[in-house]
Amino acid sequence: MTYLGLALVFVAGAAALAVVAAVARRPGRRWWAATAAVAAALLVLTAVFDSLMILADLFRYDEAALAGARIWLAPVEDLAWPVAAVLLLPALWELLGGHEDVADERTQR
Repeated sequence: MTYLGLALVFVAGAAALAVVAAVARRPGRRWWAATAAVAAALLVLTAVFDSLMILADLFRYDEAALAGARIWLAPVEDLAWPVAAVLLLPALWELLGGHEDVADERTQR
């Protein structure tokens, strides 16, 4: 399996869970804006630090298993992991009722 194929499996699963959370919980604009801001920050950080680690020769990829496109030195497949995290973690938070727990905690003080 290629790196891209493996990454797509995880992103597809995370995206499916994010859709379920969006339909079930109907998060507001603030939630979407925060999620987008975190996604942008993680994508930039991933591109920069993966490139620096590749430049330092800390690890190498099998070129035959890569899609070929790169952002600086980082293969685009590396960007799938922060995307999956940004989709998965807030969706789990919403589905497990984390948002309600925080609201309830504030009203009890």
